[in-house]
Amino acid sequence: MPAIEYFEVECTEPLGGEYYKQITNDVLLDHNLLRVMHKLHVFIDPKIPLFIAVGVVKKVTTLVRVRDIANVNPLEGKIILSISDETYLAPMLKIFWERFGKDHVEQPDRFTVILYGVSVDPKEIEETVIANPSEALYKDLIYALRCIAPEGFRVRKETYGNEKFSFVASEDTLTENMDARIKEKFALMGETP
Repeated sequence: MPAIEYFEVECTEPLGGEYYKQITNDVLLDHNLLRVMHKLHVFIDPKIPLFIAVGVVKKVTTLVRVRDIANVNPLEGKIILSISDETYLAPMLKIFWERFGKDHVEQPDRFTVILYGVSVDPKEIEETVIANPSEALYKDLIYALRCIAPEGFRVRKETYGNEKFSFVASEDTLTENMDARIKEKFALMGETP
């Protein structure tokens, strides 16, 4: 597993910074996020109080389509999907229920889904996007950062997109100069927000 290219914890208390680097590493490891991190900079100042985490994640895999998890077999009046990977079965079923109605979608067992009376090209079914892994990644990342931020830092602001993210937390109202601080932390990694 390739290491994170840049990983720093900046803290006004050196010993606290060492502890926070270990905490950050452990939480990201526990949430299986170290493998997707490219760069990470964490800033903590308990006197202000302020916690800032900015980073860059590695390019996330492409969209998951029906063809990635199932074989699509058209038959007379129905389309049978033979499921090879159950990971995205639930979101796929939800999409089919919304698109065709529950009375046109049957799941006789965990490896089979049958679409009845749908007038759609099987190729269109194969190309149907059923998941975007980057959405789940950012949700998991924000959850992990909430675990890492100091207890009581309930005022938060988070942004993510284009493989970059920022997370700010404090006990107090966030000041208007947060964007400048975020930009400064990205610059330390050689990045722009």
